[in-house]
Amino acid sequence: MRIISGKYKSRRFEVPKNFKARPTTDFAKENLFNVLTNLIDLEEATALDLFSGTGSISFELLSRGCQEVVCVEQDAAHYAFIKKVQAMLTGPALKPIKTDVFRFLATTNQQFDFIFADPPYALKDLDKIPELILSKNLLRENGVFVMEHPKEYDFSALPHFAQRRIYGAVNFSIFIV
Repeated sequence: MRIISGKYKSRRFEVPKNFKARPTTDFAKENLFNVLTNLIDLEEATALDLFSGTGSISFELLSRGCQEVVCVEQDAAHYAFIKKVQAMLTGPALKPIKTDVFRFLATTNQQFDFIFADPPYALKDLDKIPELILSKNLLRENGVFVMEHPKEYDFSALPHFAQRRIYGAVNFSIFIV
């Protein structure tokens, strides 16, 4: 796992080979953040990273100046890895939460400037995530929500849908509130 830009630029962290997570590729991540640069000022922003996996997106957000990043990951090994990387970086404002994403979404009322969701592609209720996030009013005004998903899904009919970006097998649907 590599941090692409910001104060932790070029830092690499070895992800254990037995991880089940499918991290967002560096190519897709770099292109996504190039798009985000034109949509939102990440410095001073608060962010939510759902289905955090390796924490790659969370650490990229912190490196680019986010003031607070809440990352939600249910898998114990993945959560432990996120905590380990957090300890290696000096003072990141990361708040890892070890719980089920749907349970977290049902109980939180916190609003964010940016939300990223990268659920397992085989997740049964993957198609429900955008509607759930948008209906809960979790984004502040002008907030951005990005959903990573397989190509079979099309969220363009949902409210606040702005664009879809495709990088190889990685698809991002972008919503702006």
